Amino acid sequence: MRKISYCFFLFLSFLNLSAQTTKTPDEFLGYKLGTKFSFHHRIVDYVRYVAAQNPTQVKTIDYGMTFEGRPLMVAIIASPENLAKIEEIRTNNLKSIGLMEGKPTGKVPAIAWLSYNVHGNEAVSSEAVLQVLYELLNRNNTTTQNVLKNTVVILDPCINPDGRDRYAQWYNRVANQGGNPAPFAIEHREPWPGGRFSHYIFDPNRDWAWQTQEISQQRVKLYNQWMPHLHADFHEMGYNTPYYFPPSAKPYHEDLSKWQREFQQTLGEFNKKYFDKNYWLYFSKENYDLLYPSYGDTYPSYNGAIGMTYEQGGGGAAGLAIAKEDGDTLTLTQRISHHFATSMGSLEAISSRADKTVDEFTKFFTDKTANGYGTYKSFVMKTKGDEAKVQALTSLLDKLQINYGFAAKESTATGFGYQSLKDESFKIETNDLIISTYQPKGTFVKILFEPKTALEDSVTYDLTTWSLAYGYGLKAFATKEKLAVGNSQMTSVKQASIEGKPYAYVAAWKSFEDVKFLSKVLAAGIKVRFNENPFEIDGKKFDAGSLIITRTNNERMGDKFDKTILSAAKEFNINLLGTTSGMVMSGNDFGSGSVNVLKNPRVALIAGDGVVSTAFGEVWHFFEQQIKYPITVIEGSSFSRVPLEQLDVIVLADGSYDRIFGNGDALKKWIQNGGKVIALEGATGYFADKDGYALKRKKDASANDKAELKTYGTREREGIMEQIPGAIFKVEIDKTHPLGYGTDGFYYALVRDVYNYDYMKDGWNVGYIKENNHITGFAGKIAKEKMKNTLTFGVQEMGRGKIVYMADSPLFRGFWYSGKLIFGNALFTVN
Repeated sequence: MRKISYCFFLFLSFLNLSAQTTKTPDEFLGYKLGTKFSFHHRIVDYVRYVAAQNPTQVKTIDYGMTFEGRPLMVAIIASPENLAKIEEIRTNNLKSIGLMEGKPTGKVPAIAWLSYNVHGNEAVSSEAVLQVLYELLNRNNTTTQNVLKNTVVILDPCINPDGRDRYAQWYNRVANQGGNPAPFAIEHREPWPGGRFSHYIFDPNRDWAWQTQEISQQRVKLYNQWMPHLHADFHEMGYNTPYYFPPSAKPYHEDLSKWQREFQQTLGEFNKKYFDKNYWLYFSKENYDLLYPSYGDTYPSYNGAIGMTYEQGGGGAAGLAIAKEDGDTLTLTQRISHHFATSMGSLEAISSRADKTVDEFTKFFTDKTANGYGTYKSFVMKTKGDEAKVQALTSLLDKLQINYGFAAKESTATGFGYQSLKDESFKIETNDLIISTYQPKGTFVKILFEPKTALEDSVTYDLTTWSLAYGYGLKAFATKEKLAVGNSQMTSVKQASIEGKPYAYVAAWKSFEDVKFLSKVLAAGIKVRFNENPFEIDGKKFDAGSLIITRTNNERMGDKFDKTILSAAKEFNINLLGTTSGMVMSGNDFGSGSVNVLKNPRVALIAGDGVVSTAFGEVWHFFEQQIKYPITVIEGSSFSRVPLEQLDVIVLADGSYDRIFGNGDALKKWIQNGGKVIALEGATGYFADKDGYALKRKKDASANDKAELKTYGTREREGIMEQIPGAIFKVEIDKTHPLGYGTDGFYYALVRDVYNYDYMKDGWNVGYIKENNHITGFAGKIAKEKMKNTLTFGVQEMGRGKIVYMADSPLFRGFWYSGKLIFGNALFTVN
C-alpha cells in the first residue's frame, strides 16, 4: 500500500513539475504575444514543445501537409485518465452513432474541437490558441481544470498555414516597429491576392463539404475519425466592428435540432460574462446564419455537433494596431484577449452540459438510422449514360462518409422529378444510384440532396441552394418511401474489346471526366479530332463533339500511341471504341471537313489588381489540379509587354480589366488574328456595349424619372429584391454549338449575381435563361424579372478569333461539377 501511494505521489509530483516548467508562449517565442505575428513554424514548434513537456495530457496528430509543404496538425488535450484511453474514447464515440461497427465499451466524454486561422490574414486566432493551450495545462487555472474533468479538447492551431504565412511574411516585412495605427499606412494595405485564402486562392471556410482543396480533404478526413460534439471556428471581420458570438443569426436551417438551437443561447450566456466583466463591446443574432452547408459552423452542425462562428473585429487590415472610426485604437493584444475569452467560454459551455450534449449528439444519428429523415426518404440518380458523373458524385459521398448503393434490379417508383419539378412515376434501372436517409448521416443526406431548401428568412450570408443532383447534372428523383439501396458497387459496364491497332479510337463527350481524358492525351502530344455532327459507326451512335483519335497524324508516336490512350482511358473510366475503318454508317467520315483537329492551346490567365482573387483561383486550380493542363499566369500590370503571338487563349476571371487593357486595341487585334478570350462573370462587362463587340446590356424598360419612396428601416430587406445570393436557374443550351457539346440541351446554373444581357444579334446565343426558368433558391422579385430572357453563354466571332462570354462562371468554388464540361468546351472545342 505504501509503495502504491509513493508511486502515486511521484506521479503527481511529475505532473506539477511539468506544469511549473512549461514555458509560457512569451517565454518560448522570445517576445510578448501581440507584439508581432508569429510564423507558422513557430506556432507548430510551441505546440510540439508543450506536448513534449506534458506527455500524459497532450497528444499531437500530424494529419497532413499543405500544398506549399507546411504541416497540418492538431493537439489533443485531456486529463491523464482520458488521454490514457483516448483511442477507446474515439472509437466508442463512433460506435455510439453507428459510424463504426460494435458497441461502445464505456462512457464517452464530451469532445470539443476548436479551429483557428482558417483565413490566413485573420491571423489573431493562431496567436490566441497558444494562450489557450497553455492555460488548459495550467494547474492553477480552476476553469480549465474543471473543463478537462469531462471534456476532451482538440485544438487545430492553424487550418490554413499557407495563407497565414503569406500574410505574416508580408506584414512583418513592411510594418513599422510596434505598428503604425494610421489606416493609410502601407501595413494596412495588403497586396493582391492577400493572405486570406489557400495556396490556390480558395476560401477553405466554404469548402468543408465540397473538399476541393488539399487542406480541406485532409482536415475533414480527421474530423470524421473523431466526430466531435462541439466545433468552434475563429475568424475576424472589419476592424471597425466589435466582436460577434452566438446566438447565430437567422435563417437557421430547418434541420438543426432543438438542442442545437438551445445551445446557441447557452454559448451566448457563457461568452457574455467575459465581455460584460471587461466592458468589451459585442453583438449576436446578426449577419452570421446557419444555412449554407460548407462552413466551419454548418458542416459540423449538420453532422450532429454544436457548431459556431466567432468573429473578432480586425482582419488583415488591422495589423498590430489601427485607429478605428470611433477614435479608439484596436491592438493585436486586445484581439488575442477576445478570442481567448470565447475559447474559454465555449469550453465552459460544453463542459457544463457535457452529458446532455453527448446524449443529444447520439440521438441525432441513431434516430435517422432507425426512422430515416425528411419528407423524401430516398434519392435516385439515373446512371445509364452518366456513369462518369455518378462515379464523381460517389467519390464525394465517400469523403463525407455517406452510405449509398446501386439498384440491383429494375422496379418502378413515384417521386419528385428534379427536371419536371413535379411528382411522377419513374423506372429504377440496374445501376441507378440510391441514397437513403435511413443511415447515421441521414440529416446531411437530406440537406445535400433536397430539391428545395426551406428558408425561414431570405436575408442570408451565402448560397440559398446547392442541391447536388443539379450540381452534377444528373436526372434525379426524390421519393417519400424507403428504397433498397442494392449493391455497394456499380455493376461493371462491359468495355468494348479492342484488339490489334485500330484505325481510330472513338470516345463520347459527355462529362468532365472526358475533359480530363482529353487533356491528358493532348499533353502527351497526341492529335485529337472531333466531329461537328452526330454519327454512327460499328452499330454505336455518337453525339456531336465526340472525340476521334486517328492513327493518321499520330504515326510518330509508334506503340506509345496505343499505350497512352488506353492508359488514360482506364484512369478516367472512358469507354473507348476501337474502329477498323474511318467510314461511318451515318454522319461524316473521319476524313471529312466537318471532323476538325482540336488545338493544343497555349493558355494564359490574368492575375493582379482588379481581378477577383477567388475567381482567379478557381481557374488556376481547374488547370493545374483538375485537368493538369499547362497554363501561364500573367500579371495584369505587365500585359502590354506580353508577346501575345505566343498565346492562343486568354482567360479572364471575374474582375475589372479597364486598367489592364487600356483602350483595348492590342487585345482586339490579337483576337482578330486568331486569339480566343474566355471571359467569366464580371469580366464580360469589359466588352459589353463597346463598339465592335456583340455583347449588349438590356435596357431597363421600367426606368422612369420619378424618385422612388423608400423606407430607411427596411432598406436591407428591400435591397434583396434586386439580389440573387445563390439560386439555381435552368439555362437552355444549343447543344449543336461546340460550346454546348455533351449537354442534353440544358444546364442548371448556380447563379450568384444578376446579369442582364440581351441575346446577341451578331453572335451565337448558346446558353440563355427563358421566362420561368428559376428552379430553386432565393432570387429577389426585381432580380428574377431581369433574369428573364437573358444571355448566359455566348460566342462572338471576330476576324479569325473568338470571344466566349460566360456571364455565369461554371467553375464556381470548384464544386459545381456539371459546369466544368462547358468550360472544357470553351477551352477545347470552340475553335
